Amino acid sequence: MDIKITVIDREDKPHVLDAPTDMSLNLMELCKAYELPVEGTCGGMALCSTCHCYVQSDHKLLDASDDEEDMLDQAFFVEDNSRLGCQLKISEEMDGLVVKLAPVGE
Repeated sequence: MDIKITVIDREDKPHVLDAPTDMSLNLMELCKAYELPVEGTCGGMALCSTCHCYVQSDHKLLDASDDEEDMLDQAFFVEDNSRLGCQLKISEEMDGLVVKLAPVGE
């Protein structure tokens, strides 16, 4: 089953993505598949923050792991709704999710 996820890029342009729920993808991998500017330097291990995003819709997501929290503590421009895209596994409950890519830190 495919769901829709909206990713707002760093120029405030929304991209509505079709996201399969049966491929064990995470949000970072989905963004990369659509060639959005998400690096995912660490390969999805929560060891960098190049997939940092802000959850803008009111979806109930799994809580951030300790590893994700630790990485966000070191990231730039962190907000209360910050998450790492690599830690958000695509599921049917995410249908309609809206996220905005965080600015790139220096």
